[in-house]
Amino acid sequence: MSSIYRNVALLAGCQAMLLAVNSTLIAINGLAGLALAPMASLATLPVTFWVIGGALATAPASHYMRRVGRQNGLTHGVAAGILGVLVCAAAVHLQSFWLLCAGTLVFGCSNAFGQYYRFAAADAATPEFRPTAISLVMAGGLVGGILGPAASRVTVDLLAPRFLGAFLALIGFILVAVLLLRGLRLPEVHLSDPKATGRPLAQIAAQPKFIVAVLCGSLGYGVMNFLMTSTPIAMGACGHPYADAAFVIASHVIGMFAPSFFTGSLIRRLGVLSVMSAGALLNLAAIAFALTGDAVSNFWWSLVLLGVGWNFLYIGGTTLLTDCYRPEERAKAQGANESAIFIVMVVSSFSSGLVVTHSGWEQINVFALPLVVAVIAAITWLAWRERARPRSAAS
Repeated sequence: MSSIYRNVALLAGCQAMLLAVNSTLIAINGLAGLALAPMASLATLPVTFWVIGGALATAPASHYMRRVGRQNGLTHGVAAGILGVLVCAAAVHLQSFWLLCAGTLVFGCSNAFGQYYRFAAADAATPEFRPTAISLVMAGGLVGGILGPAASRVTVDLLAPRFLGAFLALIGFILVAVLLLRGLRLPEVHLSDPKATGRPLAQIAAQPKFIVAVLCGSLGYGVMNFLMTSTPIAMGACGHPYADAAFVIASHVIGMFAPSFFTGSLIRRLGVLSVMSAGALLNLAAIAFALTGDAVSNFWWSLVLLGVGWNFLYIGGTTLLTDCYRPEERAKAQGANESAIFIVMVVSSFSSGLVVTHSGWEQINVFALPLVVAVIAAITWLAWRERARPRSAAS
């Protein structure tokens, strides 16, 4: 059991480094894009390329790790982020917008590997400890979400031109993650037939648990990304200063990751579907606060509840997914799940700015409402099936 705790601690550290890099990229990519873009409307395109890179690399990353092993695959993928750093730094130095987009695309590919930290913890844990292992790894994001922006404030003007120092500083976070990954002691997966691939993906994906896990994980992420990305723009349109928007986003990040310290325990005690239901209801509450006013307090409550709701849905969906595949099927099952999440993120990140600038903050929350209702309907459907199964078996 001590090796399990060691792996979880190291993976939580890796998650912290991942979020330090990602939160810095979110903070500076839009500003760097605005400074380099041929037109202001393209300013967030580097962020979109970052998400697209993740979407493109997610499934290949899973299959690559199946071939070379989880530890080696994670190490190689995360280390590739250094190439993304160097391309982005060169873009800033050469004042090239399209080179910046290329660099963030590479970053996105590297980020796809980091999304498997929670699965690495799940695969190495006992079934009883699995929800807690996933939850504790996700908790590392709280540290990274604070550490990254704090470091970028110091390094953003450290070198000329602006943003060069902030990009180069990310190499340090990546190297720490690589060192932590080399310390992992992950158990080998022994298959009766190493060439076996298990059931076809279509058969795995037809399971009710798989459908609900992927649907809730991807839509929960999509709603969170849709509302979070548009919040600074909406607050500016309402006349709130940037300092208030930064405070709201920082509180949102805390809401996303702080519950991870107890989400796993809640899943073990109350059941995964109960926790996921609570996450969906918190999303409804977030939308309600957003629709009842445009004061800073409305934005704050909305984004904090949105963050906690995302945490319950994301960790709950991950836990539910681990019940849907055999060891030889994990690459295709996990890859399909992560691909669905990234595809939804691409759509939500691209559409968020368009909707909020053309229709406003109230309308963007109205658009998110049907997605949350779909999540609630899916969880309710699966809960009904699970309750009906013992009765049919008894009869």
